[in-house]
Amino acid sequence: MEKNAENLHILRHSCSHIMAQAVQKLFPQAKLAIGPAIENGFYYDFDMTDGHAFTEDDLVKIEEEMKNIIKQNLTFEKYVVEDVDAKIAEFKAEGEIYKAELLEEHKNDNPTLYLTKDKDGNVLFNDLCAGPHIPSTSFIKANAIKLLKVAGAYWRGNEKNKMLQRIYATAFWNKEELQDYLTFIEEAEKRDHRKLGTQLDLFSTREELGGGLVLWHPNLAVVREEIENYWRSEHRKRGYVIVNTPQIAKSKLWEISGHADHYKDNMFFIQKDEDSDDQFILKPMNCPFHILIYQANRYSYRSLPLRMAELGTVYRKEKSGALAGLTRVQGFTQDDAHVFCTPEQLVDEINEIIDFVADTMEIFNMNFEVELSTRPEDFVGEIENWNRAEAGLKEAMDRRGMKYEINEGDGAFYGPKIDFKVKDAIGRTWQCATIQLDFNLPERFDIKYQDKDGQMKTPVMLHRVIFGSMERFHGILIEHYAGAFPTWIAPTQVAIVPISNEKHADFAAEVYKKMRAAGIRAKLDDRSESMNYKIRESLQDKKIPYVVVIGDKEIEANSIAVRARGIGQVGTFAVDEFIAKVEEEIKGRKSESFAKSLVKA
Repeated sequence: MEKNAENLHILRHSCSHIMAQAVQKLFPQAKLAIGPAIENGFYYDFDMTDGHAFTEDDLVKIEEEMKNIIKQNLTFEKYVVEDVDAKIAEFKAEGEIYKAELLEEHKNDNPTLYLTKDKDGNVLFNDLCAGPHIPSTSFIKANAIKLLKVAGAYWRGNEKNKMLQRIYATAFWNKEELQDYLTFIEEAEKRDHRKLGTQLDLFSTREELGGGLVLWHPNLAVVREEIENYWRSEHRKRGYVIVNTPQIAKSKLWEISGHADHYKDNMFFIQKDEDSDDQFILKPMNCPFHILIYQANRYSYRSLPLRMAELGTVYRKEKSGALAGLTRVQGFTQDDAHVFCTPEQLVDEINEIIDFVADTMEIFNMNFEVELSTRPEDFVGEIENWNRAEAGLKEAMDRRGMKYEINEGDGAFYGPKIDFKVKDAIGRTWQCATIQLDFNLPERFDIKYQDKDGQMKTPVMLHRVIFGSMERFHGILIEHYAGAFPTWIAPTQVAIVPISNEKHADFAAEVYKKMRAAGIRAKLDDRSESMNYKIRESLQDKKIPYVVVIGDKEIEANSIAVRARGIGQVGTFAVDEFIAKVEEEIKGRKSESFAKSLVKA
């Protein structure tokens, strides 16, 4: 078989059958649910009817049994189920209630089984499956499969159904590809923002607070403050006005916008009081509020585009199982903006936003891929407007020669969108910036501007975020930098370590005051711990960019010895010289320390 992405998917799907076969041989009480291939591997869901919980030792045994099965050179054969009712009865008799349920649903779709046979034609395993599969297990390399972990999963993803056990695994064409992936997984685990969040005292979530609601600790709040400062200054430079809007509004607002019909399951409702019919909704997005601000004034074509931005906190319902640290939450702050413009201004405005995204991601040393998401099935508005909107987005990207993929049917219910997927330091992609084109909301709210011919016309509306949400973007940044933030956003930028508190503390305090006066986030570490411990803790554990060491020699020369994170000893500097270098690094929002350039030189 050709070793392409599609065939790798087929290989993994086949491996999921092998895993199910191995599990049922070792654990006959296991009943099968579903076992698809996924982006980086495959999984299978099992109902252990005796209550057994899979352990790490079990995964080792299952993996060994899979290798035994692979060595037998078994074949995969497609079988069309002719007597569906008989097969459903057979599944039920075997206790395979999940397979019976699936077959019942697809009984009119010409359902098929895939049989796993030995060289004599004996059926060793069968699974309800649409396929396709590899011809035989000879295509699977036994040393290129790996069972990864066990997790809980509700049947059909419904919390009201039984909790099953899901075994995640992966497979590749050869051992080398598997090892590369396992190395990648190991690196990703080291960068997990939830672990680093605790280690670096960045954020926390609490059960009594509620799922998906985040407490920003001082360290991460500093990072956020610096990024918000950039956000505000950059928006003003680019011609945006910054606004603030309420956290709640009457349900009537969301009925006008269409969210009450198309987004109801994701919204939090508030009853004003027992005797009132007024119902309020916690803000799930900022756009209707910005339209109300637009409505407060009259506009001509000369006063457009109007670019309106807000760091607006919103709330959206998520299933508890979907919540994850900072990257999937229920309360978050969008770096939201809406551009109201004429049709003639549309393409230029889209390109201005693309430039904004590119300039911003360059600061964080991130590249990105682009997708155009088109009209979904559950859409509002006229087809003609959707076609115009999609054409406008395409024209903007085509005009600048931008490469993009089409993501059919994944647009918002009110308009198509451009999605930017940034790549982090280890090559993972994350959804961040978005541009959504909307002809619908301006019509729903009947907003107008006066054209040059004196007629009142409806403006085009662009919804836009650069970071996406502050919570998610900070989670991404933690993992991108592995917690080692560049100096300009580092919670503590310099740690000052006197070798002896008795002899060197006074000079260290003077250095500390100078740095604080210069706006550098410095910390004076005058604990009684050893110098080496304090240096190691600052650079490695707390990931502080610079450590300044002060001893007899430094006091005598009125200087400081500097060590840099990831580099070690850099050299000796006059205090003012070092401060100037750090100030330059901070002001330029540089991702690389000045110490690295000295080492390269």
